[in-house]
Amino acid sequence: MNKKKRYISIVVVLLLLTMSMSCANTESVKEEKKSEKEKAKIGITFDTFVLDRWIRDRDVFLSTAQKLGAKVDVQNANGDEDKQREQIKKFIEEKMDAIVIVAVNCYQLSDVVREARNAGIVVVSYDRLIQSAKTDLYLTVDNEIVGQKMAEMIMDKLPDGGNIVMICGPEMDTNSIDVASGFERKITDDKWKIIYKNNVKAWTPENGFLAVTEAFESVGNTKIDAVMCGNDGLAGYAIRALSEMQKAGEVIVVGQDADLEACQRVVEGTQSMTVYKPIEELAKVAAECTIKLINKEDIGTIGDISQMKTIENGAAVEYRGLLPIAVTKESMDEIIIDSGFHLREEVYLNVEAQ
Repeated sequence: MNKKKRYISIVVVLLLLTMSMSCANTESVKEEKKSEKEKAKIGITFDTFVLDRWIRDRDVFLSTAQKLGAKVDVQNANGDEDKQREQIKKFIEEKMDAIVIVAVNCYQLSDVVREARNAGIVVVSYDRLIQSAKTDLYLTVDNEIVGQKMAEMIMDKLPDGGNIVMICGPEMDTNSIDVASGFERKITDDKWKIIYKNNVKAWTPENGFLAVTEAFESVGNTKIDAVMCGNDGLAGYAIRALSEMQKAGEVIVVGQDADLEACQRVVEGTQSMTVYKPIEELAKVAAECTIKLINKEDIGTIGDISQMKTIENGAAVEYRGLLPIAVTKESMDEIIIDSGFHLREEVYLNVEAQ
């Protein structure tokens, strides 16, 4: 073979190799795009991130879903129900596989939920039950038991009875109704008297402060022995008001969520109890269940939570709930510190500084 023919042969071989590599790269890119396209797409919209617990829910849900190969779009409605509706509509337009909702207003989302499900999108009520619409699943903590544990603590601390003020969460949050219902059903003896009850208008600092102020102004000079608060944020405002009246630590105050500041108040002695809700487990289970629902797989064995039940909200909705745990000064280390929910040096910061 002469030099010219040899040169041409080499060029042809190189061209064929280049074309082969190019085709392989193209196929690889196509496969990557296909894989990306096939990832489950989840949209999740939160009421607010004002409370520490919702940041925990977000982070655990996001990390769990991503580990399972899903893409997650996280939105924050900042307490604005109209904004949340817009976020859900956008998720529908983007053809999400599932939409997870922490409702701002449980009574104002039925139409967009129906729209999403009619489009073949899985819808999950997270922590709060959306009313008058069927969702594919409702995941939460048993809120009536939260209220019962608050009542049990007050009755234990006041065995001879006393006057109770109830400062509850917003009525548009169905959990608030369940917590109050559990509390009131437990207070069956007349020696414990609920002398005042109101509902905060929304889970925002300004509304919390206003609700506490109104509560204490309404009872006037009537002796207050205990204050039941819809969450730890409200408990903080109640204790601040009691401090100004030089009664902090004397009046029983209970809340829920096991926020860091609440845990600090519990070990300091100004808040009697908070209710710990295993929200990290809740968020993890929610992500796992959502992806299984997208894939039309059974969710009956997921998570260390109660068996599947059905709850009515105008429609029959599958429901799973976790059991809450009462946290006192005596049980703080076992429940909060040992589980890693909060660090010991953070919880005992003000106590050890004294």
